Amino acid sequence: MRIEHIAINVAEPEAMVKWYCENLNMKVRRKSGSAYFTADESGNVILEIYNSPSAPVPDYRSMNFLVFHIALCSENVAGDCKRLIKAGATANGEIVTAPTGDVIANLRDPWGLSIQLVKRTEKI
Repeated sequence: MRIEHIAINVAEPEAMVKWYCENLNMKVRRKSGSAYFTADESGNVILEIYNSPSAPVPDYRSMNFLVFHIALCSENVAGDCKRLIKAGATANGEIVTAPTGDVIANLRDPWGLSIQLVKRTEKI
């Protein structure tokens, strides 16, 4: 088996998808009602960004990033942080270098969802 997609219930799926496509290089692969199936650059990882009135939208802004975040590969963590902050993201702490040498930054998208930028010393 393989993961088909990961779903995120949000208040404004259309606006969020637009921001993710413009700023994180995501592409919409399919739309069904208020659900957008978006792919990363590789085309292998799919996020379903949707709104379901039958389920509460989590308060992502109040969640610790260790509870939930979307991690993205970055070749230039500091540069991508600056670019994303200019586009409406907010920093969530400082850029850190882990003992492994990995460079990591935590941000929040304009809706408060945690995004982590990672430059790994070794691919996982």
